Amino acid sequence: MFLRTQMSSARRVFRGRIEGYLARQFSLQNVAGGLSQESIPSHTASDNFSSCTLGELGRKASLNEHILDCHREKIVRNSRGPELNAGEFSALGRSRSNFRLSRVRATCRSQVVEAWNPRVCHGFSRAFVREISASSRKDRVSSHGEPIGTDAYAITELALDSVVKIFTMASSPNYFLPWQNKPQREITGSGFVISNRRILTNAHVVADQTYVVVRKHGSPTKYRAEVQAVGHECDLALLRIEEEEFWQGIRSLQLGDIPYLQESVAVVGYPQGGDNISVTGGVVSRVEPTQYVHGAAHLMAIQIDAAINPGNSGGPALMEDKVVGVAFQNLAGAENIGYIIPVPIIDHFLEDVEERNRYVGFCSLGLTCQATENAQLREHLNMAPGLTGVLVSKIQKLTDTYQWIKKDDVLLAFDGSPIANDGTVHFRNRERISFDHLVSMKKAGEKARLTVLREGNTLDVHVKLAPLRPLVPIHQFDRLPSYFIFAGLVFTPLTQPYLHEYGEDWYNTSPRRLCNRALTATLEKPGEQLVILSQVLMDEINAGYERLAELQVMKVNGVEVHNLRHLTELVESCTSSSLRFDLDDGRVVVLNFRDAKEASLRILQRHRIHSHISLDLLQPPTADLEEWEIPQKLETPEVDVSSESFPRVPL
Repeated sequence: MFLRTQMSSARRVFRGRIEGYLARQFSLQNVAGGLSQESIPSHTASDNFSSCTLGELGRKASLNEHILDCHREKIVRNSRGPELNAGEFSALGRSRSNFRLSRVRATCRSQVVEAWNPRVCHGFSRAFVREISASSRKDRVSSHGEPIGTDAYAITELALDSVVKIFTMASSPNYFLPWQNKPQREITGSGFVISNRRILTNAHVVADQTYVVVRKHGSPTKYRAEVQAVGHECDLALLRIEEEEFWQGIRSLQLGDIPYLQESVAVVGYPQGGDNISVTGGVVSRVEPTQYVHGAAHLMAIQIDAAINPGNSGGPALMEDKVVGVAFQNLAGAENIGYIIPVPIIDHFLEDVEERNRYVGFCSLGLTCQATENAQLREHLNMAPGLTGVLVSKIQKLTDTYQWIKKDDVLLAFDGSPIANDGTVHFRNRERISFDHLVSMKKAGEKARLTVLREGNTLDVHVKLAPLRPLVPIHQFDRLPSYFIFAGLVFTPLTQPYLHEYGEDWYNTSPRRLCNRALTATLEKPGEQLVILSQVLMDEINAGYERLAELQVMKVNGVEVHNLRHLTELVESCTSSSLRFDLDDGRVVVLNFRDAKEASLRILQRHRIHSHISLDLLQPPTADLEEWEIPQKLETPEVDVSSESFPRVPL
């Protein structure tokens, strides 16, 4: 009798825990998902448990059977759709253009397992727990019609065949010796199959590639792959494989949406430490624009607490059977802080390739802005109470914005989205992100409406957007550096990869003057380059000039140098007996043109240099500006001057 009473008490405690846990889950997750109480059926899982008396429970063969029977009943009905399978309560889906409501995971069996208290229910075997978990997966199906589970890991079994390992042989240029490459190295990474028989991966996995092969999960065969498109700013690349054998039995993964905070994701890939596929899980902890290490761009990224290690790069981050991001970098010095590229960035890259058959880039306004959080600054700018925005402090000349925006304008809104005093706009719920994200999501050539405050008046101007070109390129992947050698003088355009040759601490070890110009100088004319004398290959013709290396070349025979191609033309077309180079800091190099030309050949032979000029300078020049980079004509300004054109918002 005592034993029976004790068992009945244990059952009541267990049932109470189940009821309370499910009630809390339904309440919290419905609020988070945005569902109203009217859309939630009154007959819930906890009602079903509470309707069973202890007498009915005693007539069951075991408590195990009762739980499974309750779970098999169709206890949840969606108010806007057909009756769902037992154990599933799903909010309406969220489209790609409009964020869907979060899926409410209210699977009765999975909640029973999650609510399990071993101190009370130690009598239930692990086999029974596995039975509950396994049976819960039967009620849900993926986009391919196959059953899936409710956690972040269950669907990965279906996605493993889509994830591949990428082997890349790469050779980067030597910017100190631009006529040769550095030794070949091997890079491994991950990728996954998307629509139209394409493989998506990271750009840094295939940067400077000379040979790429791909291996499927569970297969020993490697297949030759070709790079179709690369976007180094967004760190994405597309691969194609021609062999039909590779595509047999392989499925493509679909893109999902931006996950919400605390949602679970699973990262699949081939990280270091082993050769087989790996799955790690974590939750979304932050969504905001972040510095992309590979291309130095500032784009939206998702921070997760899953481990992302070398080799994971290019692998998918999954929620159920949808890709919500691409693993691409981690935070050095921190544990379990990784970053994935979100779907909007992926879509932008793919649309570029599909529409223009190449990657174009992410747009920029070409503005440098200052926050207006100081009340005295806002008063000085005649910002009335309720107006928020950022102060324009600098404008790039070769942008359409330069024609319409003035220094000391206050940028109030972008395409109707109010900009706060700290430069952020509303994102979703209570999240805010930099307004630069809205700019970057525009396509090259598209127009944007800027609302500005100028001298107390509110103006609406429409500007054409385009990717921004820096005077000193930030990266030069997949291309050889330009160079020109004359009389042992090596001329090359200044690039950040050139400065990187000074080591990881290049900011402190590279020539200070060149470093400052690389980081601050802006493009003033189309096609402009900052040409430097990188080094002097010693010979009697140039003796005494060896200490003038690493200086900018300003003029050749009195003519200002526009770019390296222009310098080459000035030297080769020289008709005077002497050739003069005016360098930075007032330094001068003077050579006898005829003697210098004769010395050039022996210097090249001595240093085993195959050509005095890079191949790109021998080819016809390309257009300095793309179609979308050409500014609008000023004859037809699109300016709407109206004090009421922008609604005032409360501070």
